[in-house]
Amino acid sequence: MARFRRILVAIKDAQARSLPAVAKAAQLARATGAELELFHVIDTPVHIDMLRAPGDGLKRIEADWRTESLARLQRVADRLRRHAIKVSISTDCDYPAYEAIVRRAVHIHADLIVAECHGRHLAPWLLRLTDWELLRWSPCPVLLVKRPRAYRHPVVLAALDPAHAFAKPAKLDARILDIAAAVTRALNGSLHAVHAYIPLPAEAASSGVHSSKEMRALTMSAAARAKENLDRALRRLRVPVRHRHLVARHPIDAIQDTVRRTRSSLVVMGAISRSGLKRIFIGNTAEGVLDALNCDILIVKPAHFSTRVPRTRQGLRLVAAPVPVF
Repeated sequence: MARFRRILVAIKDAQARSLPAVAKAAQLARATGAELELFHVIDTPVHIDMLRAPGDGLKRIEADWRTESLARLQRVADRLRRHAIKVSISTDCDYPAYEAIVRRAVHIHADLIVAECHGRHLAPWLLRLTDWELLRWSPCPVLLVKRPRAYRHPVVLAALDPAHAFAKPAKLDARILDIAAAVTRALNGSLHAVHAYIPLPAEAASSGVHSSKEMRALTMSAAARAKENLDRALRRLRVPVRHRHLVARHPIDAIQDTVRRTRSSLVVMGAISRSGLKRIFIGNTAEGVLDALNCDILIVKPAHFSTRVPRTRQGLRLVAAPVPVF
């Protein structure tokens, strides 16, 4: 059964008035006894013309930024410690941010990363480079916080693919369910499961015209197989029948529809990292759901997933000063 012992909270702005990722990570920590680490990545670029003596100048800038960042994190940590939560703080000058977060999570053996989702309307390119790349390369589960409100007996929706129609590894559903069940217990919520299935087999659709009776028989058979697959996946857990959702639609639409109907606060789903033309042609459900849903999303990777993020940090990001145009 999944357990959270150490949670890494990636903080974008420690000066922000509201820190929903911190608040929700604290809820999980209090309920599970996990330790929190508040981590802030300093990826502000340093213009080379800012430096008079490159060696001493870089060290001074990095030390000043670290001191300021740690002071802000300390204030947040002090507030959490009043609630008997074990909290540590760390900061690093590194880039890109998602690689720095993954490096830190690997270093401290984090069981979960909690991060605030970047708003898609503010900077779509930043969403791509930070949130999605963090999901792609993190070996541990990532909770992306999209809603500021605290969890109160939340509906936790596990998105499953027991037929493996969308190229998910066979054991990933079990891992999704373990983590969804652990979060549900910790937050005193209710666990639901959704399975999106194809209502008409591809071979039937391409084999010519069928009568309405034959079509009904085919769709009923597909629904029966989907129910059997979902029931088999949920055999280990006591999920009430009314909390089991079979939806004959594309996964992105099915998950969106079920979230609305159940008023889910959190969706737990799996993702596998693809690259190149395969990802372009097959698409990626997690990426589509990330942008479409307005609730929190917890992404789970296969147990054997190994990150390709380099272990060596980049350090301060140096950029050349812009050339003046006359």
